[in-house]
Amino acid sequence: MIPQFDEIRIQALKELSTGVVMRAKELRAPLAKHFGLTEEEMNTEYPSGNGEIFLDRISWALSYLFIAELVEKPQRGDYKISEKGLSMLSSCTEEQINEFIKVTVNAKTSKKNSKHKNVSMASSHVEGDDKRTPEEELADSYDRIKQNVQSQILTTILSKHPQEFERLVVELLQAMGYGGEIKNSGVVTKFSNDGGIDGIIKEDILGFNHISIQAKRYALDNNVGRNEVQSFVGAVAGTPSKKGVFITTSDYTKGAMEYVESLNGSPTIILINGRQLTEYIYDYGLGLQTEKVLRVMKMDTDYWDAMDNA
Repeated sequence: MIPQFDEIRIQALKELSTGVVMRAKELRAPLAKHFGLTEEEMNTEYPSGNGEIFLDRISWALSYLFIAELVEKPQRGDYKISEKGLSMLSSCTEEQINEFIKVTVNAKTSKKNSKHKNVSMASSHVEGDDKRTPEEELADSYDRIKQNVQSQILTTILSKHPQEFERLVVELLQAMGYGGEIKNSGVVTKFSNDGGIDGIIKEDILGFNHISIQAKRYALDNNVGRNEVQSFVGAVAGTPSKKGVFITTSDYTKGAMEYVESLNGSPTIILINGRQLTEYIYDYGLGLQTEKVLRVMKMDTDYWDAMDNA
């Protein structure tokens, strides 16, 4: 399990206790060994793709050690234990060192904030005694906002006419890139096939290849069963491309999912439940407006390292 950044601080200080100058990336291997991390855990990235979780937590552990003056920065990106750091390692318990870091960082950020008359993320982070890094707090806040909007999306869909849902799923697949630049590639229609086909997405101009769509606007507790999926499969099997997407606002029974898996791609059927549906709608911005954009910047290491040091 990847340790929290506050759990890394003391061990990082110990790794630096020999007086060697190290960077966060150089501490990665010895710290991973100490905490018994697997290669997979070491390389795990944030869902947003914004870097490795373990390396980010090491960087924040070093930042707090620096603010508490337990380490020094001979130059940007380099860390070396300070005299105060050596002294505390030899005379204090780990609990005492952590308490010192908390109190010192809190005092320094509070003093800075009183001058600027605002509260920074670092200050609220320390005062809240949260074990997450600011990036993780920001990511969690984003996830909560996203989940709330997705819940609103699902509630709104269920309040609309079933035919509007059919039109929505066709538009969604087009927004996802299916149909490409083909004019009028998406069609909401009804076929006489058993199981019914609610819409199609043309994948070529002449319509030789297309994706068949089945849309079921069901209550959240009304899962789609095997029989309904099997009927749709029969309808898709009679089309030239033999490709279909079954989309519902609810979910699928175990039997329905196992049946699709047993098809082995003949025909090719994709099942999308309510959670996945709202995820796609959110990610592709269908029927949504951008409320706010936050730019989180980080240092360009290559740019600064190209400069001569003093």
